Amino acid sequence: MSDRPTTTNDSGNPAPSDEHSQSVGPNGPLLMQDHYLIQKMAHFNRERVPERVVHAKGGGAYGVLEITEDVSQFTKAKLFQKGARTESIVRFSTVAGELGSADTARDPRGFAIKFYTEDGNYDLVGNNTPVFFIRDPQKFSDFIHSQKRRADTNLHDHNMQWDFWTLSPESAHQVSLLMTDRGTPYSWRHMNGHGSHTFLWYNAAGERFWVKYHFKTDQGIKNYTADEAAALQAVDPDAHLRDLHEAIRKGDHPSWTVQVQVMPFEDAADYRFNPFDLTKVWPHGDYPPITIGRWTLVRNPENHFAEIEQAAFEPSNFVPGIGASPDKMLQGRLFSYPDAHRYRVGANYLQLPVNRPKSPVHSYNKDGAMAYANSGDPVYAPNSAGGPAADPARWEGEGHGVAGEIIRSAYTLHAEDDDHGQPRTLWEKVLSGTDRDHMVSNIVGHASAPEVTADMRRRVVEYWRNVHKDLGDRVATGLGINGT
Repeated sequence: MSDRPTTTNDSGNPAPSDEHSQSVGPNGPLLMQDHYLIQKMAHFNRERVPERVVHAKGGGAYGVLEITEDVSQFTKAKLFQKGARTESIVRFSTVAGELGSADTARDPRGFAIKFYTEDGNYDLVGNNTPVFFIRDPQKFSDFIHSQKRRADTNLHDHNMQWDFWTLSPESAHQVSLLMTDRGTPYSWRHMNGHGSHTFLWYNAAGERFWVKYHFKTDQGIKNYTADEAAALQAVDPDAHLRDLHEAIRKGDHPSWTVQVQVMPFEDAADYRFNPFDLTKVWPHGDYPPITIGRWTLVRNPENHFAEIEQAAFEPSNFVPGIGASPDKMLQGRLFSYPDAHRYRVGANYLQLPVNRPKSPVHSYNKDGAMAYANSGDPVYAPNSAGGPAADPARWEGEGHGVAGEIIRSAYTLHAEDDDHGQPRTLWEKVLSGTDRDHMVSNIVGHASAPEVTADMRRRVVEYWRNVHKDLGDRVATGLGINGT
């Protein structure tokens, strides 16, 4: 019997799981009745006032998406029809750092876009990496806590970061990317963006497909080494913010080639990897990226706070032709993001100019702090007073069958599912020799922080040996613990 106490919720009730959210079967959607998950996410969203709990430091600009190819066979979403031109706003950010942190810190970069479509806002909330550290939202607040400050000293602690990572082997793919020079991009203009999650597309005939989004920088990938990034932190902690603003001001408008990977709906059931696992990529040899258009940043905001800090992105903003997948992390974010905005900005955050859709709003929501729009009567549905009525036909094609017992479980493993295969491929086949050298030195530097214990350094070595023996052995040499 373990001497460790049992995890509870804030009411003292025993927690049902530290790792798994409640779903319909191992692969099905999550349930609103999972009160422990909702309590964790809702509490996590309210930990900081007023800056964002995650993605606090960032900047952004306005852009235009232009679709050049016909993908109507995959989706009826109007913004993705050939010739469509859609205005947008983007916010780039670091993930773990606070509002005053340095732009060049080693961290993933947020890549969140709001498209102002004629069917309302469509938000694509992703990162500059195609994967993430975890695959279940039950662990999200715990992961972020491990990257933030200690409760006792209020200091960042590399030991607790490695503690979480080494106890969460699913993190290996993302941590591998983080420890290359991709973890310190040269600028926001010189990095790719990814929707990361898998999404549902459906066409006018009701045929369904799974998709992943990729925004490939036309400026070329460019990164700093660890030494270069550290040096720039001391000189200009706002380097990325400054770079983007100055480039657009001078008329050097950055652009990205927009691509999608498309998987036939039926392929997901027995694909060799779980296609909804956020720690996995779809190999391009299986599902080649299809170029569909270009996205270009055209103007800077006039007021950073009003237009960028109050910008509220939420993956739950869908338009007809696009829907959610059973990706558990996406399912959690569908609730978590808008809930965070209601708390941080206010109940009527969608009435702010930067968040307000350009299409008409006919909502039955009313009142609340800082209400501005006049919803008028009637304020309830159904009604006989001529109020707006929903049109389910516009969403035909979105539904699909799910079945299973209500359980808490990891995903069902597919034939080639594991936590180390894809980061091993990254090490063996993607990274150059210089990339591998820098990755090793970055890991060693991070794990050599004085607070990282000897036991933890041995765990770090084992973590990387599970990815690749050569990688782990080189880390061991760098940490001076060979032979363990």
